[in-house]
Amino acid sequence: MYIIPMITPDFIIRVPAILLALTLHELSHAAVAYKLGDRTARDQGRLTLNPLAHLDLLGTIMLLTGLFGWAKPVPVNPYNLGNPKRDLMLISVAGPLSNIIQALCCGFIIRAITAFAPTAAEVSTVGYLLTFLSWAFMINCGLAFFNLLPFYPLDGSKILAWFLPDKYVDAYMRATRYAMPVIFGLVIIGMFTKINILSKILNPVFGPFMYLMEFAAFGNGYSM
Repeated sequence: MYIIPMITPDFIIRVPAILLALTLHELSHAAVAYKLGDRTARDQGRLTLNPLAHLDLLGTIMLLTGLFGWAKPVPVNPYNLGNPKRDLMLISVAGPLSNIIQALCCGFIIRAITAFAPTAAEVSTVGYLLTFLSWAFMINCGLAFFNLLPFYPLDGSKILAWFLPDKYVDAYMRATRYAMPVIFGLVIIGMFTKINILSKILNPVFGPFMYLMEFAAFGNGYSM
């Protein structure tokens, strides 16, 4: 049975990468909501760099055992927004966009180190830094991709809702609300059986997304 990964140096390096990715994702939601006039997240302590304010147990475990996961949703009161439909889309975009930016920054730093100091990785501290940056790149790509899936309550559902006519939005949200329980079920099955059905379903789409991210960060011919 495989539930919690072994405590290894690689795992220890991965933990801060997860905390940073999740924290900046949720902080970005909260900051954009506050900028657009909704103080709900700030009043509930979510406009913070403290990762404990943002962590979701199952979503964090999912990230520890793979590349997909989530944090606690940032509370938003649409009645405080000037243009609720548009503003909810902008708030939703902010989280995945923060992960894409983090991933690209990590990729650019890795590319710079390996290009200008190719032997630097032999130094232990630099090797640990590259390992951290590599994990941060992959984790942020996974977070961005997963949260862009068009299933309620993931960010992708609110982004897609902005493009739909108003009369279809409620029906769309009702239709996709069952997706997350199914995802939870697949996660639990994977944790207890080592059969990662969710990854098998998502990989045909996740693979091209990762290729585009790697190409943007590293150029042609590079693979993590």
